[in-house]
Amino acid sequence: MVSTGEVRKGLTLIIDGELFRVMEANHVKQGRGTAFLRLTLRNVRTSATTVKTFMAGERFEVARLSTRNVQYLYREDNYIYVMNTETYDQFPVSVDLLEDALLYIRENETFDVLTYEDEVLDISLPPSVEMVVVETEPNYKGDTASGGGKPATTDTGLVVQVPSFVAVGERIRVDTTNGKYITRI
Repeated sequence: MVSTGEVRKGLTLIIDGELFRVMEANHVKQGRGTAFLRLTLRNVRTSATTVKTFMAGERFEVARLSTRNVQYLYREDNYIYVMNTETYDQFPVSVDLLEDALLYIRENETFDVLTYEDEVLDISLPPSVEMVVVETEPNYKGDTASGGGKPATTDTGLVVQVPSFVAVGERIRVDTTNGKYITRI
């Protein structure tokens, strides 16, 4: 339990049975009134943002979140099945939770998941991943006037703008935060 004076940005709290991540915390003290805490909260499950006000001295329960390293095994319908690399337990993760992250992970690769009481809340990808180019336009000698790049499709289906010298079958490194080409490997 934490009091209003200990609440900080980034903390995950349980309020009214729901998990909320503190996006912003403002401690306000008025001249004659009592102090209060105004929180901007994001619901961890629904991503809805709300602003709530609490009186000074109120206490909050802190959610105990854990991070697990998992290996992507296979996809079936609207779920991917992963295995905890420490306990070898297998469990499904909804594709809806992963959204665009599926474009950066392949079968047998490992990544971290954030869990609360065995419920997967979020995933954490590495900063960059290696991918293989499976489709792109051929490179023509002397075609440097455009100066830009060309689209390339990777083995996961991600389309990335790459320099003109990148060919089919080459390995590239892609930034997972913005989906941009970093370098050829």
